[in-house]
Amino acid sequence: MCFKNLPVEFDAAGKPFLKEGIANPYGYEPRKDLTHDQIKDLLARNGHIKEVNFDPVTRVAGALAFHSVVNLEERTVVETNAVATLFRGYEVILKGRDPRDAIFISSRACGVCGGVHSTCSALALEMAFGIQPPPLGVVLRNLLLAAEFLYDHPLHLFLLAGPDYSQSAVEATNPELWELALRTPAEHGGVHGYDTIAGIMTDLNPLSGNLYLEALGMTRVAREAYVILGGKYPHPQTIVPGGISTTVTLTTFNEYYSRLLKLVDYSKKVALLWDDVFDFFLRANPEYAKVGARRKNLIDTGLWDDPDAYDATYANCNEWGKARWATPGVIVDGELRTTNLQDINIGLEEFVEHSFYEGWNGERFPTDESGAPLSPHHPWNKETKPRPDGINWKEKYTWDTAPRWDRMSMETGPYSRMWNTALAQEIPENDFIEATGHSLKLRLPKAATPALDLEWRIPEDWNALERNRARAYAMAYSALVAMNDWLRGLAMLRDGETRVSTEYEMPRRGTQVGVGFWGAGRGYLTHHAVIDNGKIANYQILTPSTWMASPRDPFGNPGPYEEAVMNTPLRETFDKPEDFKGIDILRAIRSFDPCMPCTTHVYAGDRTIVREVNTCACGVE
Repeated sequence: MCFKNLPVEFDAAGKPFLKEGIANPYGYEPRKDLTHDQIKDLLARNGHIKEVNFDPVTRVAGALAFHSVVNLEERTVVETNAVATLFRGYEVILKGRDPRDAIFISSRACGVCGGVHSTCSALALEMAFGIQPPPLGVVLRNLLLAAEFLYDHPLHLFLLAGPDYSQSAVEATNPELWELALRTPAEHGGVHGYDTIAGIMTDLNPLSGNLYLEALGMTRVAREAYVILGGKYPHPQTIVPGGISTTVTLTTFNEYYSRLLKLVDYSKKVALLWDDVFDFFLRANPEYAKVGARRKNLIDTGLWDDPDAYDATYANCNEWGKARWATPGVIVDGELRTTNLQDINIGLEEFVEHSFYEGWNGERFPTDESGAPLSPHHPWNKETKPRPDGINWKEKYTWDTAPRWDRMSMETGPYSRMWNTALAQEIPENDFIEATGHSLKLRLPKAATPALDLEWRIPEDWNALERNRARAYAMAYSALVAMNDWLRGLAMLRDGETRVSTEYEMPRRGTQVGVGFWGAGRGYLTHHAVIDNGKIANYQILTPSTWMASPRDPFGNPGPYEEAVMNTPLRETFDKPEDFKGIDILRAIRSFDPCMPCTTHVYAGDRTIVREVNTCACGVE
């Protein structure tokens, strides 16, 4: 399960290559794209072969461009490249600083979900320094994380990905679908209040639709819940090694709870509303099951710690990891490969063959503390050495690296933690969430609306629609985890257990190593720290978007965005090639929830199609 088990060797420069006569270690053939000369020839000779560039791709701040070549006659994608267009450089900024600065500086890696970076950094420092937070401090971190997710999920579903399924998008790109939506009843209208699919689509319209505007209001409710306990957002100052530094009382707990109940009610509506939309697409045309399709290869470190199990040590990470509300794990072709955090860590590698960086000679940590082998390309051995060059689609074309686990391209998201949890059946005993081995049963209690039972089932097909459907159910999952932790924290306060942090002395001599295993709304998040004599010697941040926007690896295998778009059929209706907007490609990419800019531009040759959908002053992962 680590690189030494694979048929791979390294040359003198540390570059990996397959041993002679050995098949690709992925277990499937690398994609066989046309050569770039062949594509240029096709573009020159065939009007239906078209180069389409999307820059920027998303509706929230950041920097993601996407280069594609499409065959409009066969309605297929010929070539793809995901391009991270901005170098942030937090690993360079942090080098040589006081380790405690990492919590506050790394949170700026994302203005949408900065709290997850603060906490992940604190977890890495706790492991390096040998600090164990008190139980209430762990519970409060869980509540803060749940509030972040309850902000992030409606943001994705209604403001970022949701407009792709709105009346304005569907009527413009597939008028036949819009006509069908007008005649199709919504199955769960008794819960969400819409009689037809067209009614839902109309209220998904950006800036004007009721569902869009309602989601904006609900994100505010979730932010208020976070600030009540954490003091401020998006860059909290109360996350510290050993817990949190804020003061909580029964009053603050009750104020959090009043917001949580609103979000519990909202979760009921969100899950069933999106069920109706996605079921409509799949019934209207089963080809939509191929939009954004890729292998069921997923990774997540789990999160939401058990306050009685978490001790912050690497030696016990497998045990406290499995006690989390979301189980760590790696899924390969739909099968659970491991639930051990140590296995996840030692299988990590990052490659830069197609990235704007120089390679490095990673020899400092040949093993972890247990003696398990680490790759020279493991984050503890990595050195960030930017080398900007001009774009060359055959060589270097992005600021993103290519993270791999056991040499496989993995995706991550709230669905990866739900999938792991459903399969592993390790979830703590509780009254609200049940893992069945093939699903998560979610029992939402009565609040302003009646109690409701939901069940998210592991999907048979994996595609853009199912990613978004799982995101809708993740709203309910997050709310119910918060409910459990709120009850646990309330009992602690009533018993007089009020300590929220542990005092510590930071080591000033020697070398300390730590990793924070945590997660963002978009999925997997780790911070790897190496500290020498009280200063940061190396600090590496591995985010969800790093995994999913990654370029090809040294073996020619694409990253998740690239693979999903290559598999996407073009179902859009258009009369002339210049009218092609690329909605199916955009749906595929946005289903992963890339955290990037505020306006969508579609560039097609000498024609530019621009549609303003949102403005937002946020950071990026």
